[in-house]
Amino acid sequence: MQIEILTKEELLKFKTELIQEIKQAIKSEDVQPKQWLRSSEVRDLLKISSGTLQNLRIKGILRYEKVGGILYYAYTDIVQLLGEIGNS
Repeated sequence: MQIEILTKEELLKFKTELIQEIKQAIKSEDVQPKQWLRSSEVRDLLKISSGTLQNLRIKGILRYEKVGGILYYAYTDIVQLLGEIGNS
């Protein structure tokens, strides 16, 4: 194993490059919306009550998945529903 000695300037350059890569990774994550939303997030987005959300589930208007007792809704379904409401 060979030991390599780094200068302070090289370490600072590495630090700067690493910070830039981390910032880019964070930006790319922020661009994509969440795939699945919880009930509270859906209610906030649609500005509806718990009862209205339940009615949308019962009528089959809004699909959901239940995982460990928590209901999740596909983001794409919410966007589609908002589009349908806007076109009405």
